[in-house]
Amino acid sequence: MSQPPFRGVCASSVTPFHPDGRLWLERLKPHIDWLISEQVDAISPLGSSGEFPALECEDRKRVLAAAIEAVDGRVPVVAGTHDYSTARTIDLSKFAAAHGASALLIVPPYYMAPTPAQVMDHYRRIAESVSIPILVYHNIPLTSVDLTTDHLLQLFSEQAIAGVKMSNAEPDRQCQLLQATEGRFAVYSGIDTAAFEGLCHGAHGWISGIPSTVPRPARRLYELIAIEGNLPEARELWTLLAPLMRLQFQAYHSRGEGAHWFSTMKAALNMIGPPVGDPQAPIAPLPPAHRDTLATLLRNLGYTINT
Repeated sequence: MSQPPFRGVCASSVTPFHPDGRLWLERLKPHIDWLISEQVDAISPLGSSGEFPALECEDRKRVLAAAIEAVDGRVPVVAGTHDYSTARTIDLSKFAAAHGASALLIVPPYYMAPTPAQVMDHYRRIAESVSIPILVYHNIPLTSVDLTTDHLLQLFSEQAIAGVKMSNAEPDRQCQLLQATEGRFAVYSGIDTAAFEGLCHGAHGWISGIPSTVPRPARRLYELIAIEGNLPEARELWTLLAPLMRLQFQAYHSRGEGAHWFSTMKAALNMIGPPVGDPQAPIAPLPPAHRDTLATLLRNLGYTINT
């Protein structure tokens, strides 16, 4: 890899739905325009925030095509083309590449818990089918797959992958890859709890809940750490971002009650940007008990709440 697919913050765009569950693609472009106005460095449609598991493959293609058209070359598009099936993943990946995606973000095959060797072959077969960079979406809790540093480096040496979105709460997993490749392997902080440390280690960017919900302050945090090296000011900004992170991932980290990360994200986006609708069931809208807290946290970050 001569250059990473992008440097900076990448927003995982959400998929708008009508109340009856149908795609509401007319709302996608205003959402993407808002994200770009917030100074994101890349857009990733159909990541976790795009609710890809709730969509059939043909609807995923509709979302990908609409998102790429909406971005219109203004920033790189890192298309989510995940599926359990290798054949369907290849089909989605070819579609995204043909429609102008800059790179692919692909979670390992989920639920059936294939062996690491089988997962590596999954990525090799996708790489044989497309010519744009592939990023592994490393997400152990939701896939039961842990590709180790050695596994990832082997795929990188074969030119099967270009990098990783590391959604792992251990910052050293990012550090290992950056040190082993002297930055040639694209490493993106993929979970907000490890983003500050990951960026300090030299991660190429950040793809997670905070950059997708409040991109402007997330972009500023990236600048302070990665470009300016201003840790005192970065820590001050993190004191405002961290409470939002803790609210957003209450239920995820406790594996119990509390705010669901995606309910929080869509509620926040509806509060400060163009409307994007509610999550698909079984994920429910954010309960009223959390909305006042969320609004206060967004105001503290400089946003005006829609009335």
